[in-house]
Amino acid sequence: MRSIRNILVLLLTVGVTISSVAQQRKLVQFSGVIHNADTNVIVPYVTVTNLSFNNQTFTANHQGYFSFVAHEGDTILFSSVGYRATSIVIPEVPADKYTAMVNMTAEIKELPMVTPYPWASIDEFNMAFMSLEIADDDIIVAKRNLSPESLAAMAAVTPRSAEEIQNFSAMQNHIGLTNKAVNQRMANPLLSPFAWGNLIRQITEGNKSRQRSGQ
Repeated sequence: MRSIRNILVLLLTVGVTISSVAQQRKLVQFSGVIHNADTNVIVPYVTVTNLSFNNQTFTANHQGYFSFVAHEGDTILFSSVGYRATSIVIPEVPADKYTAMVNMTAEIKELPMVTPYPWASIDEFNMAFMSLEIADDDIIVAKRNLSPESLAAMAAVTPRSAEEIQNFSAMQNHIGLTNKAVNQRMANPLLSPFAWGNLIRQITEGNKSRQRSGQ
């Protein structure tokens, strides 16, 4: 029990000492702009991490500008995708502000070449290649679609458009009006018993008139 108590006292003493040392360090407003070391172009949205203060993280804006409160002697890490990480230690300054121009070097990482194979073996590839159906070109497809058989099949299932129905209706009305002007009764006189009766009556009356004139 006494050893455990001594360990707890030691840990408490160390914590108080670290806290007092941290409180004694001077606070400064750390600001700056991040540029590309080669082209002097602004590097936006860089992650800024204070490694000396609980890995506190900040982010630079779209213009590469950052500003936050830190202690003198803190180590600040700058990291971004496509750039080498760089770090800065905040020095002792007479004022309560420290400004720095941070330069980051672009880093190009070449990934190993990856060749995807959708087939498990060469035999499966050969089988898939041999069973592959090559599509026809545009001219062959157009000729097939414009063939009489294809047009007849499409005409059998394709409904009439409004323009076709209007033209057909106008043609039927024109034919009806033409037949009505030729035959008011809209019937064939050869099939009418009344027409045959009139014809027989006219023939009979004609014969009688010839007999009277002969006498």
